[in-house]
Amino acid sequence: MELEALKYIGVGLSSIGMLGAAIGIGNIFSALLNGIARNPSAEDKLMKSAFIGAGLAEAMGLFAFLIALLLLFFA
Repeated sequence: MELEALKYIGVGLSSIGMLGAAIGIGNIFSALLNGIARNPSAEDKLMKSAFIGAGLAEAMGLFAFLIALLLLFFA
């Protein structure tokens, strides 16, 4: 197998991290809506935690995207 083909396989595998980030963000906001439905008075506290968690999950997805681009263009 050529090195160019292995590079594209590596890029595809590293982009799986973006799928994990999307699933994580979906789980975070699903739990947020469930928590707000159970206790509407705690909405402000839950929203802050959800946005922090979503930001961290999205950062991991962006890091995976960055690694994929670095592998694609600089490896």
